[in-house]
Amino acid sequence: MATAVALAATACGPQKTEPAGSASSVPSASTAGSSPSSPSPDSKPADPSPSASASQSASPSASPSPTVKAIMANGDESEQVRELQARLKQLKYMSVAPTGFYGSKTTAAVKAFQGKNGLTASGAVDEATWKKIQSVSKKPTAEELRPPTVNEVDAPDPRCMTGRVMCISKESRTLAWMIDGKIISTMDVRFGSENTPTREGQFKVEWKAKDWTSTIYHTPMPYSMFFSQGQAVHYSADFAARGYAGASHGCVNVRDKGKLAALFEQVQVGDKVVVYW
Repeated sequence: MATAVALAATACGPQKTEPAGSASSVPSASTAGSSPSSPSPDSKPADPSPSASASQSASPSASPSPTVKAIMANGDESEQVRELQARLKQLKYMSVAPTGFYGSKTTAAVKAFQGKNGLTASGAVDEATWKKIQSVSKKPTAEELRPPTVNEVDAPDPRCMTGRVMCISKESRTLAWMIDGKIISTMDVRFGSENTPTREGQFKVEWKAKDWTSTIYHTPMPYSMFFSQGQAVHYSADFAARGYAGASHGCVNVRDKGKLAALFEQVQVGDKVVVYW
């Protein structure tokens, strides 16, 4: 238990990932480009190292320029991607709320649109695809770009279809509490930053603490349900106040305290946790 408590204290809190006494509050290039876990197919690629860039410059013929240049593609993150997702949702090619991150579901939606409109079905948005999408959809409103209500739940991962499970989608940024394949409740969630990512995979609830406070960052973590080496699902006042402008140190933040309080009472130690793209 002492080990679990120590891990929990270091895993979450308001963003600043450097340990106390660090000489710099800005992550180094080597820190930003590495992670203890393997990146998922939807993770943003790390910036190339200077040596890699030099190698590419020295051998331009090794990777010839494509005939059609993509203006948005898998791994991108921007406001233009958010607009793309909102337009695809208008056209019924996407059902999840816009996130601004171009992942596997955005790729699949773009490919489906291209296939039905006589375009090369690459899954990446080139100029012709973007112009076509713009021509058949309207400019998204502020509410379409950032829905004020709960994010629409993503299709559950197959691992969520049996037993009692907190089914957590990174792409739709939702947590669905499910029992034997049925969704009981849902809520918005927020994850760790690129440098302190929330781990993906299948876990179980290891222990719970209703009134936990981080001993490192001295920030409240009410209704904590720990599932992976100190990472936990918990209420975040910062998430409630700032929304997706902030991030955790790897924990799964919830901003609806009432919903999480009800979930906390239902979840039992040993229940399954699935975090996926």
